Amino acid sequence: QVHLVESGGRLVQAGDSLRLSCAVSGRTFSTLAMGWFRQAPGKERVFVASIGWSGTKTDYSDSVKDRFTISRDNAENTVYLQMSSLKPEDSAVYHCAAAPGYSPAYAPTKDSLYNYWGQGTQVTVYS
Repeated sequence: QVHLVESGGRLVQAGDSLRLSCAVSGRTFSTLAMGWFRQAPGKERVFVASIGWSGTKTDYSDSVKDRFTISRDNAENTVYLQMSSLKPEDSAVYHCAAAPGYSPAYAPTKDSLYNYWGQGTQVTVYS
């Protein structure tokens, strides 16, 4: 069983930066592909970013590309989401997720491909 715990979410002003963390335990972290998803009230959960187990392959949704950066520290069993130039529409509960890493470049964007999920951390951006 893989256990994921997100942290770092808080209330911030538009234009600010914020870094989310997701600590992973229960399985060799370096074999997992990791993703970040978000869900706003009344809306479906959507893909934000993903990273392969080697860290060399990343993918982003169009809405966050060039503003958010996903990274991982395999020694610390942690994946990060660095968010900059935040907008009110970025407000949501952010969840990290883990999937078996079939290859170093495997970084799925579909939530159905992830087996494990964290409880989420709330990010609220005010204008």
